[in-house]
Amino acid sequence: MTQELRPIKRVAISTGGGDAPGLNAVIRAAVLSGLKRGWEMYGIRDGFHGMLTPEQYPEGGIIRLTRDRVRGITHLGGTIIGTSNRNNPMRYPIVMPDGSKEEVDRTDEIVRAFALHGIDALITVGGDGSLEIGDVLAKKGLRVIAVPKTIDNDLDKTDVTFGFDSAVAFAVEGIDRLHSTAASHGRVMVVEVMGRYAGWIAVESGIAGSADIILIPEIPYDLSKVSQKIQEREQGGRFFTIVVVAEGAKPIGGKSSVVHKEAGRAERLGGIGEKVAAEIQEITGKETRVVVLGHLLRGGTPTAFDRVIALRFGAAAVRALEQGLSNVMVALDGQQMKFVPIEEAQGQMKSVPIDSDIIQTAKDLGISFCEPD
Repeated sequence: MTQELRPIKRVAISTGGGDAPGLNAVIRAAVLSGLKRGWEMYGIRDGFHGMLTPEQYPEGGIIRLTRDRVRGITHLGGTIIGTSNRNNPMRYPIVMPDGSKEEVDRTDEIVRAFALHGIDALITVGGDGSLEIGDVLAKKGLRVIAVPKTIDNDLDKTDVTFGFDSAVAFAVEGIDRLHSTAASHGRVMVVEVMGRYAGWIAVESGIAGSADIILIPEIPYDLSKVSQKIQEREQGGRFFTIVVVAEGAKPIGGKSSVVHKEAGRAERLGGIGEKVAAEIQEITGKETRVVVLGHLLRGGTPTAFDRVIALRFGAAAVRALEQGLSNVMVALDGQQMKFVPIEEAQGQMKSVPIDSDIIQTAKDLGISFCEPD
């Protein structure tokens, strides 16, 4: 955590990584709070692409954010300035003459672009990747405040990230709808949800949606326990089962299912729902269907909780700049906002503690995580 005494006139905002409900609320709060202090506010297009490839944008890679531009956007999903989860400027992929790809560091170009445009500070809104980039840029002389964003809720040092509540709410609605069709047909319904290597979405939506089985990365599952739970329900006269699977879940001794990986972006998970469904049908003989909620969890209108927390994050980021802070992340601690060094928050994934109250509550409700004895 550092302090900068230079006066602020211009502030840029970037949104990076996957989109999440509440991004526009952060932008609106930061812009209105900055304008109130007499600052000029700008948005960088598509993560840092606007800085690195401004020629690709008809109105420029950096756009002025006025009161009119942010009017009426709190309830909108997505981000009005665009985002990107590829082409990390620290590991930017370039095509070599032989057609191969090589990763280069372009963060110095971003620092020079800030100086060229006379921008005094950056508010970077994103997940762990954006935090890492923000930390590097701050150490190269930029004044940086980070706002934590991820539907996965896996960022450390903050009680919650905006977007998570909206994702869980939609997942629960989907699970609720599946109960009636599963019961009508006597089927096993497997619901795959996002979350990467943390099971927060799966756990909370599974509990709220009265799932019977929840499979998460933190607790490698035993397939025999999955079939055992289904058979126990059959013997009790309950001929359907709801299984919620986090995309990063893995069997004992196995690995998470990775469907794609390329230079400049994080590996993409997926396919575990289909795999689990196929295995259940083969072992139990029960008709099994899979529903992958996927990017439906990212889109749409943010819940009231996410709107309020996102607005608070955006306003707090501006207050941090006003206080002269740099290289810090805004974090929710109980009911208060605090500022923590970015380097303490990034690279530290917040997993679901297997001895936590929420896991014990699920077990007390009869939900199985299918761990071995």
